[in-house]
Amino acid sequence: MSQYTTGEAAKLCGVTVRTVQYYDSRNILTPSALSEGGRRLYSEDDLRRLKVICFLRDIGLPISAIGQLLSEEDPGSVIDLLLEQQAALLQQEVEQRQQKLSKLEQLKREIKTVERFSVEAIGDIAQKMETRKKLHRTRLVMLTLGLTAEILELGALLLWIFKGIWWPYVVSLGVTVLVTAWLVRIYYQRVSYICPQCHTVFKPRLWEFLWARHTISTRRLTCGSCGHYGFCVETADR
Repeated sequence: MSQYTTGEAAKLCGVTVRTVQYYDSRNILTPSALSEGGRRLYSEDDLRRLKVICFLRDIGLPISAIGQLLSEEDPGSVIDLLLEQQAALLQQEVEQRQQKLSKLEQLKREIKTVERFSVEAIGDIAQKMETRKKLHRTRLVMLTLGLTAEILELGALLLWIFKGIWWPYVVSLGVTVLVTAWLVRIYYQRVSYICPQCHTVFKPRLWEFLWARHTISTRRLTCGSCGHYGFCVETADR
């Protein structure tokens, strides 16, 4: 029967000598014999066992789990459980990496919108990204309530036109005004702005907030810290 030195076994399995020695130290690959000079010698069975260990390591099983599997008299009783646990762990790692990739792509898109890039700009983008979901929820709630009020007002208007009953429209109009004022107030309380000049997060005065020119994600304001006047990036309060 053929016998292989540590180096030969490592070469046949595509691993390093140190890896084979490590498996030996963890008692999951013990050489079948020793040479007269005390060198470890591995048999064909040992080589097959090493290939199995390398395969299990390639799919991510930890050494402890491999040792448990190889020591079982009935390995079939535990292999399904070990593989299921490893699959769940790998899926979790995939999801975490996907989240990181998503943030990376988002950061790349945000950087393209920055006029003057700096290290501080990355902090502004991070602040914006961290609060994006919260800001989105706020906008969604406002849109839902606003549309509901508009639908009620439209229904009351149609009732006035076709049935001649006018008072529901007057009531709905008053309700719409109150709801709009309340939503604007809530929105003002839940957002802040990032100054592109000094990178300070600030909240403008309500009157300035109401009358400032704005886009979907910026508003032209005066920074209370450095006095810069220009479009500031909207972000949700933490």
